[in-house]
Amino acid sequence: MPLSANNTDRHSWLKVPENSDFPIQNIPFGVFLTRDDIITIGTRIGDTAIDLGALHQLGYFKGIDLTDDIFLQDTLNDFIADGRKTWRLVRNRVSEIFMIDNPALRDHEEHKKRVLFAMDEIEMQLPVDVGDYTDFYASKEHATNVGSLFRDPENALLPNWLHIPIGYHGRSSSIIPSGTAIHRPVGQTKPGDDGIPGFGPSKLLDFELEMAFITTASNKLGKRIPIDEAEDYIFGLVLFNDWSARDIQAWEYVPLGPFLGKNFASTISPWIVTLDALEPFRVSGPEQQPKPLPYLQQRGNKNFDIKLQAVIQPEGKEESVVCNSNFKFMYWSMAQQLTHHTVNGCNVRSGDMMGSGTISGPTKDSYGSMLELSWRGQNPVSLSDGSTRKFIEDGDTVILRGYCKNDEVRIGFGDCSGKVLPSNTL
Repeated sequence: MPLSANNTDRHSWLKVPENSDFPIQNIPFGVFLTRDDIITIGTRIGDTAIDLGALHQLGYFKGIDLTDDIFLQDTLNDFIADGRKTWRLVRNRVSEIFMIDNPALRDHEEHKKRVLFAMDEIEMQLPVDVGDYTDFYASKEHATNVGSLFRDPENALLPNWLHIPIGYHGRSSSIIPSGTAIHRPVGQTKPGDDGIPGFGPSKLLDFELEMAFITTASNKLGKRIPIDEAEDYIFGLVLFNDWSARDIQAWEYVPLGPFLGKNFASTISPWIVTLDALEPFRVSGPEQQPKPLPYLQQRGNKNFDIKLQAVIQPEGKEESVVCNSNFKFMYWSMAQQLTHHTVNGCNVRSGDMMGSGTISGPTKDSYGSMLELSWRGQNPVSLSDGSTRKFIEDGDTVILRGYCKNDEVRIGFGDCSGKVLPSNTL
């Protein structure tokens, strides 16, 4: 099926600001609360939110096999479960409806009143009901940096890292949409000289610059997904800040891995950008040596050139860019991650989310966490207001941004932001 929505010659009759993340070639999917307190599934072009439920009720998806209530739900799970054919048909049709020379909706004022919303008239919601969430550790640069900080720099990567995509199961209940504030977590920390563990608010609160992909129902229990089919079951991507309390994590992670240092909050951007929209930005990714086992060997370009940025904004102050990275640096691709996840027969469901792990690049300014940027607090990071940060302080807002751009089009994700509030008292 052709990806007609990706046609860079198309322009919309909706206003699209210059360098917008959301041209007519993007057409992401999300869930929002309207000015009439109705939750609906929608998309976005420029600074205009589009109610897909209203479009469907008004007959604009005629000829596409959709249930009457497919967009009248509070999550995208059922729509995602319909599969890639449905996603493409809907995305192509939305593109056609909003083409500059299509008068059907453009010239119908009553329909536009029901369908279109300014962004300040809506409230974005969590786009999917995340049943299961897995976080990977798939950036070689990040894994090397962390291994160097906590182990022998000459043996920074553990023996398994170059052979399998390392991951752990996270907590889905604390995944929150962009704009939701979080409280500084409280927990135990390493004992001092007296041998008694510390207890209190985390002093080493960190962000992690990640992306996450959303899956559709893909396999029955006991079946696995071949590497060449893996992308058929990936709906799209979001920006992902997997907040981390480094001091709590350092005390608890042996022997079973992350727990309370990670599960207090994870922030995602509210618009899911489809793999179809990202198709023009494929790249090969890093060379993998040693060669992976046959079930993980992939063909073609499986990484994506997505420019990423992390920003810290102290309360009442201007923003400071602290990191510029890129999704193309990922050593293990999404296809490899999903294939490995199911090689043992683990079943994956619609709306499951899989995080990339921190995305660090080869230069110091591309490190995707304060742990690396400040090198475990040894090298404070300077902000534009003259202050410095070793880790994230109360009142700080962390903003992640990401976009792809070539000579013809820019496709972006919008902001993934969260403000840190003081810890809740007991």
